[in-house]
Amino acid sequence: MAEPDLETLVAAELSQAVDPRVSAMAEAVAALYPGAARAVLFYGSCLRERQLEGLMLDFYLIVSDYSAAYGKSWMAPANRLIPPNVFPFEHRGLVAKYAVLSEADFHRLNGPEPLSVSVWARFAQPSRLVWSAGPEAAAAAMAAVARAAPTALGAARPLFEGGDLLDLWRLAFRLTYSAELRSESKARPDSVVEADPERYRGFGRAALAAASIPLGGPVAPAERKRAERLWAKRRRAGKALTVVRLAKASGTYAGGIDYLAWKINRHSGAGIEIKPWQRRWPLLAAFTLLPKLFRRGAIR
Repeated sequence: MAEPDLETLVAAELSQAVDPRVSAMAEAVAALYPGAARAVLFYGSCLRERQLEGLMLDFYLIVSDYSAAYGKSWMAPANRLIPPNVFPFEHRGLVAKYAVLSEADFHRLNGPEPLSVSVWARFAQPSRLVWSAGPEAAAAAMAAVARAAPTALGAARPLFEGGDLLDLWRLAFRLTYSAELRSESKARPDSVVEADPERYRGFGRAALAAASIPLGGPVAPAERKRAERLWAKRRRAGKALTVVRLAKASGTYAGGIDYLAWKINRHSGAGIEIKPWQRRWPLLAAFTLLPKLFRRGAIR
């Protein structure tokens, strides 16, 4: 019996049932953007939790385009220039944050073209399509998500020296976690795979087949060197982008610049302290913080 292809696996996973409260929250998020909302995806560690009270749920809201979502607000160019915009949300006793991307950006950021790993690293992991505007919107979201696993494994493969598919996944997540400012422990990338190894085996085989990526075999030194340089660029760009995105979130989150400092300090021990003027001008503060972060080793 032939194994299911990647599109089939993605469609089945995205269609799995979720807690009705999650579906209700997704519908409420979509209702904030009438005429623009196309899909809402639920992802993150809360997928595995039964007790949702006291947790921060994670959603991506996919919109047709930013002008349709925001009108003439400053948020449209901000979302276009530094995607995504992130907002807090509460619904029936649960709390969440949701990130906004256009359909075009969601498709692009799940692929290998951009330096940023944040979207494809997340959607190579399990997620659920919990609301859509219709079959066409659902199909577009599924097609975008199907790009994520081949992107993750293809990016890691030139630096891989083994033959175990789960080890390739572990390497992929170690690399992506290193390319962002993350507060999790060093064991977190491996624990992602250990949470559902059979899922990663199935998705891994299908992703490698879809992208014609060999699991084993030698890697040419020149290809490995190119991959090392590219991952170095991803780490520099990803950590700088994390700072700028978190600072931008101060426009949509109360106390966002203080959350930025907390996250950087927790991750790196950099000892960043936010001054009053930085709370007033968070985007400018982010750029002035970057040289200090490089000097203190928070960004490498």
